[in-house]
Amino acid sequence: MKLKVRAPRPGFPWSAPTTPNGVELLEDEPTTGAHYDSAWARKMPARYARFFILEGPMRAMVKTLADPIRVGTDRLDAIDGPAIFAANHHSHLDAPLLLTSIPEPWRHKLVVGGAADYFFRNRLTSAASALAIGAFPIERAKVTRRSADQAAELLGQGWSLLIFPEGGRSPDGWGQGHRGGAAYLSARTGVPVVPVHLEGTNRIFAKGDKRPRPGTTKVTFGSPLRPTEDENATRFAARIEAAVATLADEAGTDWWTSRKRAAAGATPSLTGPGLSSWRRAWALGDRRGKKRRSPTWPEL
Repeated sequence: MKLKVRAPRPGFPWSAPTTPNGVELLEDEPTTGAHYDSAWARKMPARYARFFILEGPMRAMVKTLADPIRVGTDRLDAIDGPAIFAANHHSHLDAPLLLTSIPEPWRHKLVVGGAADYFFRNRLTSAASALAIGAFPIERAKVTRRSADQAAELLGQGWSLLIFPEGGRSPDGWGQGHRGGAAYLSARTGVPVVPVHLEGTNRIFAKGDKRPRPGTTKVTFGSPLRPTEDENATRFAARIEAAVATLADEAGTDWWTSRKRAAAGATPSLTGPGLSSWRRAWALGDRRGKKRRSPTWPEL
C-alpha cells in the first residue's frame, strides 16, 4: 500500500503565524455598532458623493413628502465656526429634512450622531448611513467615552454636529426628555448649541408607520446657546430642552406669544402630560387629522 505524503505547510509570512502554547488569544474587536470606523465617509470622494445625494434625490424626496417651511435661519448669523444642532425627533424623515434645511456654511461639513444599535447594526447599514447622511455611531443609552471623544474630535476639526438629544423617535407623538450629550459636548468644546424644532414629521412618517403620507412641515431654528460658568451639563440640557419647547410654541402660535409664555414660565411641555397612554393620545389630538396633500413633483 502506497502512503500519501502531505506536503509541508508553508511558514510565515505565506501563512498566518502560529500562537505559542499558553498564550491566550485576544478577541477580534467588533467592526460594527459603536466600533464602526466611519472616517472614510469624511474624505473627499465620499463627501462629493454625499453632496450629490443630498442636493439631488434627498432634496427632491423631502420636497415631495414634507414641503418644508424654514424659519429662523437669520438667528445663526452670529455663529463663527462649527455648531451643534439639537432637534426633537419624531420620524426617520427628521434627518433628511434637517440635512436639506441647515444652511451653509454648515450643511456640507456636517456629521450626524446615529444610534449605534440601529444605523450601525451590520456592515451594510453602517456603510449606507455613513455615506448617505454622514453618520457616525453614538451610544444612545448613555454618553460613552468612545462616542464623546470622537464627537469632540470632529467638532475640533471644524465639523458641525446634528444630534437628537431625545435619543430616539417619539413612540406616541409627544417629545421625550433630553439627554445630556449635546450639553456635555458644548461645555467640553466651546461649540454653541442651536436648538431646532421640527413640526409635522410625525404626521408624515411616525414610528411604526409602514409608509409615508405626504404633508407639510416647519423647521424652526433658535438662537445659539452656550453654557454659563455656573451651569453643569444637566442644567444646560434642561435649558436646551426648554428652548426647543419655546420654538414648538412659536411654530404653533407666533414669536411674540411664545416669548411671553416663556417669560412667564407657561410654555407647553414637549413631553406632554403625565397621564395614561390613551389620555396622552387624547391630549395630543389626532395626529392624522390634518388634510393630506397628493404628491407633487418638486420645483427644480
